[in-house]
Amino acid sequence: MILGVTASSSLCVTCASSIVASSYDNMERQLNISKRVAILALSLYVVGLGLGPIFIAPLSEFFGRRPIYLVSFGAFCLLGLPVTFANNVEVLFIFRFITGFCGSAFLSVAGGTVTDLYQPHNVYLPMAIYSASPFAGPELAPLYSGFANYFTKSFRWSFVVIAIWSAIQWVLILMFLPETYAPMILTQRARALRKETGNDLWRSEHECKNADRSLCQTLAVSVMRVPQLLVLEPMLLLLCLWSALLLGIIYLLFGAYAVVFVEGRGFNVWQTGLTFLGIFVGMAFGLASMPYWSRLYHKACEKNGGVAPPEARLPPAMPGAFLTVIGLFTFSFVTSPHVHWIAPVIAGAPFGAGLILIFISVFSFTADAYRPVAASAMACNSVLRSSFAAAFPLFSTQMYHRLGTMGATCLLAGLNVLMIPVPFLFYRYGAAIRARSRFTLS
Repeated sequence: MILGVTASSSLCVTCASSIVASSYDNMERQLNISKRVAILALSLYVVGLGLGPIFIAPLSEFFGRRPIYLVSFGAFCLLGLPVTFANNVEVLFIFRFITGFCGSAFLSVAGGTVTDLYQPHNVYLPMAIYSASPFAGPELAPLYSGFANYFTKSFRWSFVVIAIWSAIQWVLILMFLPETYAPMILTQRARALRKETGNDLWRSEHECKNADRSLCQTLAVSVMRVPQLLVLEPMLLLLCLWSALLLGIIYLLFGAYAVVFVEGRGFNVWQTGLTFLGIFVGMAFGLASMPYWSRLYHKACEKNGGVAPPEARLPPAMPGAFLTVIGLFTFSFVTSPHVHWIAPVIAGAPFGAGLILIFISVFSFTADAYRPVAASAMACNSVLRSSFAAAFPLFSTQMYHRLGTMGATCLLAGLNVLMIPVPFLFYRYGAAIRARSRFTLS
């Protein structure tokens, strides 16, 4: 139940990012803005998602995970209402950024909740389910948002759905998501013992450790460590750039699919939303392969005395690297209006499967290899991912118009070809690279 609430809350937050992709026409008409300005409603939300983990993740060290979830997701629910009923673009943009920032707790802290619940050798499949949910969100949102915008002729109903969903999720968090952070659980027990016995000597290790540092100091260290890691850790930088490129492509496809299906084939907004099912089905197949990769990881654990090296997390990314390239090249060759519409939809499946395999592999490897600074390492990934995801939609339509659907998609596929060696090189030489790092586990 805890895993389900965590994953569905992450899904809700990421669905909220891309619901505007099907709302551009209605936003232009209702708010009297251009499409390029309307796209900023997506980009600003994603920027909030990227910046939030830098500040929110350290707070969980002081207050535990449950208070962070309740406060941040409560703010996400309430501050989403001004977005729903905004009558001008300024209100829309300000609160889109703020809600993205607040919702980011489930993209930064929630991974820790999953690792709290499961032993390292059993965490593979639960972590895969959680990791998949944030990346399924951008593909699921256009499905219902397309219908809502087409039949109501208003962008507001897409946000109404998110408002109702997020309110339900907050109640589920309140009822079914307990504190899972072990140091905070011990702190709560120590407080109870102090109150019961009147003896102030009952202190947890967590309380003693935090007594010598302030919250401001922790936040300052977190903010400074992100650029420090990106500059000093080329392995982390390359993995972050790879995942950032892929997430950027996901958000770029909102504009690309509009060119291919709306301009090229005359699809309406709900029909275009359904074309994202190809990517979503591919993600489902990628997730379905996780039991196989989990067995491989168990064998690596047995071979290494019960604790596998971080490089044992990389094998799923190896076929994933090829699948994303295959999907993009296939899509580039079938985008012509003369080709049946089902072909580009099907081309999204290998791309979606590769995405899931790569993201799960990169996330789990980063968490294992950079365990002493895992929160900061994941924040690095979040910042770069969100930067690409925020920027790519701003030029997607122009790129597809100028380069053509084949040329633009081949360019994206070519960039992914450059990333194919990454998992193989780090699988072979990762241990040697980690041995020279001051941030990783050697």
